[in-house]
Parts: sequence; structure tokens; C-alpha cells
Amino acid sequence: MKTFCGRANPTTGALDWVEESEEYDYHQEIARSCYADMLHDKDRNEKYYEGIRAAVSRVKARGERVVVLDIGTGTGLLSMMAVTAGADYCYAIEVFKPMAQAATCIVERNGFSDKIKVINKHSTEVTVGPDGDMQERANILVTELFDTELIGEGALPSYEHAHMHLVQAGCEAVPHRATIYAQLVESDMLWKWSQLQPIELDGNKLLPPPAVVKCAGAPSVCDIQLSQVPPESFTPLGPICTMFSVDFSKPVSSAAQSYTAQFKAQTSGRAQVVLSWWDIDMDPDGNIVCTMAPSWSYSDPRTYPWRDHWMQSVYFLPAEEKVSEGEELNLIVSHDDYSLWYSLTQSEQNDVKVAKFRPCCTCQAHLVWTRPRFGELNDEQRTESYVNALRSILKPDSVCLSVSDGSLLPIFAHLLGSKKVSRVFISCSQLLHANSLKHGVQLLGIRPEQLSLADLEGNQISVLMGEPYFSTSLLPWHSLFFWYCRTAVAQLLHPNATILPRAATLYIVAVEFQDLWRIRAPCGTCEGFDVSPMDEMIQQSLDYRESWEAEPHPLWEYPCHALTKPQPVLTFDFTQCVPEQPVNSDGTGRSCL
Repeated sequence: MKTFCGRANPTTGALDWVEESEEYDYHQEIARSCYADMLHDKDRNEKYYEGIRAAVSRVKARGERVVVLDIGTGTGLLSMMAVTAGADYCYAIEVFKPMAQAATCIVERNGFSDKIKVINKHSTEVTVGPDGDMQERANILVTELFDTELIGEGALPSYEHAHMHLVQAGCEAVPHRATIYAQLVESDMLWKWSQLQPIELDGNKLLPPPAVVKCAGAPSVCDIQLSQVPPESFTPLGPICTMFSVDFSKPVSSAAQSYTAQFKAQTSGRAQVVLSWWDIDMDPDGNIVCTMAPSWSYSDPRTYPWRDHWMQSVYFLPAEEKVSEGEELNLIVSHDDYSLWYSLTQSEQNDVKVAKFRPCCTCQAHLVWTRPRFGELNDEQRTESYVNALRSILKPDSVCLSVSDGSLLPIFAHLLGSKKVSRVFISCSQLLHANSLKHGVQLLGIRPEQLSLADLEGNQISVLMGEPYFSTSLLPWHSLFFWYCRTAVAQLLHPNATILPRAATLYIVAVEFQDLWRIRAPCGTCEGFDVSPMDEMIQQSLDYRESWEAEPHPLWEYPCHALTKPQPVLTFDFTQCVPEQPVNSDGTGRSCL
């Protein structure tokens, strides 16, 4: 069945009504999944296989029948590994129906249907008994329920329930344990992703609002490819600390807990950021280890196994704190059932209250601005470019309208002496109040197409400006929404109005990624098992729609080299209205190999 769905067009700002199949959402989920990335992760697969073989051997050595519970089976890969290693039977749990269907097909294709039962349920809904989903409790628990933060996919509640209801006491577990590591650092580059910095402009100092300075920031973890963050961009203030471990072979609690690592500051500085990652031991002795440590922590970075489904985490402390070399410090990590957060105290502080709940944004700014957006607003060179552009066009009688979300341009225009400055969309009201500028910039709480001369107090717009930046923009051309806004206010522009920016040019370049290709490349076989039904399922979902659309990626995290020179393909003239006919371009390029 198909239905009409309203979808906001980030480029035009219009609400487009499109006919969608009821299957659209799960096709999108499959197309954007990390299944291929995980199956291309050779280090992960080999370590799991080795750990499973060892666990099966230990159970057989006890003279027991080997029954495996595989929670979050995905393709069924780990269950097939277990049967190949000698397991007598496997229960493979997969809650996502399309994936459970693919797993059933893969298990059948590889000839394991008689020893693997795929159960399409959440593990907490699985029953055990003569009439249950499982005939008996398992004595080996195999799982891959982890994300970059380790516990963000509900690993703790799933393990807690499994030990209570689905596995035998004293069962083997693969992985056997997980350990969280963290390092306290000073990093202006990373800190600029979390806190708005003061800005100097013609003797004026724009200060961040107190509410933003005191705010704990966005509650979501900042997961990045930490290997691409240059070591020279941060200063370690302490050693890499072992924060806590979880033994998955024993009953696990999902209750909130805190752990402390004590150390002496290695150097003086500003404690701002905690870098964190984890590793998993596939066996009790810790001989089979799969680590998420960044490449710069390796003695030979060339041996670093790239993966994108598991990365590393950056946590921002609630406030910047000065520390002195040799000072005794407590780095505290707390967790609930789905997330982690960090805090820092001095060792002599007693009765320190640790937050029972994860700190969250109280200033609203971290809910409106993404971390990359904070980075843009704190980019001094970027700010200087905009200010110089404004200086070149503004006059004492300039009437300015700013069209951008949460932009500082209207504040700059006011401080540079414009007669009148107005803005639409999300504003920087807190920044205006904090710097006693709330009367210098007018907020027009309406969309551009609704504006009239009366809203502008009879003044025609002499300067229309935008970065442009919009919170709905994910891809470069989404910022062309500025062009549509410019067209909407065309009748309100002074005949000699200046448009800033005047134009935009879209460039393309062909590149070869060192590793990113893995997230979409077909797998075919994995560790000797045919997983091609999963490839077919993903391709069908990509063909459904996703392959028509570009994917946004923070490309600085993914090493690549250019195969061509950058080619300009389209230029958009903002001094003119959006043309009625589509804009297009074609041409040829030349490889630079």
C-alpha cells in the first residue's frame, strides 16, 4: 500500500508531498545500516571466530552438550561460526524482521538449518521451555550488541535479562569482558565543538551567554574517527586510564553506577575533554583482544584495523577546569543503562556528588547548534572573512536582513554601524542579551515569503545577507535555500541592494577512499560463509531510493586521494531570482593520476 507523505525539502523550504510505500522506512534502515562494514571488519570477525572456537572447546571439555544463544545475530555469522566450531545447537535472535529473514536465508544457504534456529524477537521476549522459543537454556552466550559507546544499543539490559532467563549459571560468554579506557586532555580544537568562545570585533568583545558557559552541553556522545585527530591538536593531562570492566559471563546489572580513576596530572593545563574507547576480550585469559584504540596509540599505526561501525568517543566536561602538574585528580565515569558521562574532581575533595542522571543541555544552544556548527562559529578565520566582507558593503544607512539559522552576521552588521538590522529563522537571542545588544537586532518571527514593508517599518532592504547556514541542511546544495529566500523577498529589496553572498559554485572531485568504500561494498563471503543474500537485500533497499541520493559524511575523518582536479559544475547567481526552469550542466573531466 502507498500513502502520501509530507517531506520538507531542505533546498526550497517547501513541503513536498510524495507517494511512499509503507516499506520505505525499513528500506531506508537497511540501506543505511552498518552490516557490510561489520562483515568487512576482518579483525572483528577473526577475533570472534577464535573466541567462539575456544568457548566451544571449553564446554566440550566439561562433557556438556554445547547450546549457543546468539543475541543480535544479524546475518547469522556468529551462529554459523559456532556450529562450525562444534556447537550442537544455536538459537539466533534478531529483532529486525528483514534482517531475520535474511539470516534465515543465509543459514539455509550454508546448510545449517538443522542446527540454527532464527528467532525474530527481541531477546527480552524470548521464552524457554518445552513450548518456548528455546527448548533449554544456553551454556554459551554470544553477542554483538555494542556501539561506539559500548552500551548505547542496550547491551547492559540485554545481558541482564539473558543471565536471568536465557542462559545457565556459569555460562561461557563471547566476548568474555569489555573494558572502558579514557584519557583527560586539553584541546582547543575539540573544545570549540562544545563551547562558544569570545569574539573580538573592532574593540568590542562578544562574550558567550552565561547559560551556555555553564551548560553541560549536548547529551549525545560525540563519536568520531579519533585516529584522524592529530596528536598535536591535544595535550594529554593524564595517562590512559582503565575506567571499568564488565564480565559478560556473570550476571550483569544495568543499574546506574560510577567508577573513579585516580592519577597525578602529567602537565599543567585546562581540563576540557575526555577521549574514550573500549576493547573486548574474547576469552577469560585476555589472549584474544579486539580493541577500538585509535591508530596513534599503536606502536605501528599501519597495523590499525579500520572500522566505522565502532569508532572512538569524545566527551566534553561540564566546565573547563585548570589543573597543575603533579595535582592529584579523580576522573569519574558514570553510566546508566544506555550512556556514559565523565566528570573531574580534585582528590582532596570529599563527599563529591556524582550526577545520577546524564547531564543534559539547559541553555538550548546545544540543541539548536550541532558540534560542527559550534566549530564554525568559533573559527576565527571564517569570522574574519565574513566581517571583512560586511565592512566592504555596509554604510551608515544600510538596512540589513539576515537569512540564516543562529548566525552571528546580524550582530556583526549592527556593531559595524548599520542603521537597521533584522533577522529571520533561529536567532542568537541569548548572545544579544548577554552583550546588551537586544535592541540592536530585530527578530522577525515570520518566514521570508510572509514579510512585508510594514514588518520592515517601511524600509527597503539594502543588504540581504546569509552565511548561508540552515539547521536542516545536510548536503552542500541544501544551503541554496538562501536563494529561494532571496527570491521570496525580491519585492522588498532596494533597486541597488547588495546580496551577500553574491553567488555560489558547486564543485565535484572524484576520489578514492582508503577505507570508507567498505560501508557499501558487497561482502559475498565472510570467513568462508556465503552472506550474499544480505548483499542482495541491501542492494534492493539501495535501489528503492537511497542510491539516488548523496550521503553526508564528515570527510575529514576518512582518508582519500583525488583522482581528478576539482571541477566547477554549477554556479548560482544570487543577485537574480531562482529561474523558473531547472538549472543543469554537463561536461567531461580528466583524471589527474
